[in-house]
Amino acid sequence: LWKHKIVSKIPKESIRILDQACGTGILTFKIAHKYPEAWVTGVDITDEYLEIAKSKAKRIGVSNVELILGKAEDIILHGAIDCITSSYLAKYADLGVLVANARTMLREGGRLIIHDFTYPANKAFARVWEFYFKILQAIGRQFYQEWKTVFYELPGLIRETRWIDQLITTLKAERFANITVEYFTLGTSAIVSAEKA
Repeated sequence: LWKHKIVSKIPKESIRILDQACGTGILTFKIAHKYPEAWVTGVDITDEYLEIAKSKAKRIGVSNVELILGKAEDIILHGAIDCITSSYLAKYADLGVLVANARTMLREGGRLIIHDFTYPANKAFARVWEFYFKILQAIGRQFYQEWKTVFYELPGLIRETRWIDQLITTLKAERFANITVEYFTLGTSAIVSAEKA
């Protein structure tokens, strides 16, 4: 659902799209499928994820995607970009650098779309959320040992991060316009979008 919402916010006329922190390419390939005339660049810091994405690209026959190994804050593409997306990056990233680079890369009117987890504001649902992660910590680690660190560190990180406030402040400082925030799934995630003025 969240990935579909991100894709739906991409300007229809986009021909160059950058997907930051693309991981194994789930969002990247959704974008490439929806916009077959566009050139989609996926960037991720984890080589293992990119290898999975490259295998997927071959298997499903995607030809309008380029995958680059690197830190999102360090990669600056040349030539005007129509849209930059990211999912699950904001809580880890240096938002000042990320937004400044987005301003450099985007064409006038280009759109920045950032999605990540948020801590539920509703106290009753927050208790359900906390319980859900306790289940993941107790059961998930038995089946997915490689995700053990995520199960234990992610809840605290989501509780502590104030990425939306920081992002909005940074977007305003970089003179982005039409800034919107949309919450999903009872406040457990949000999408912030803005346009280069």
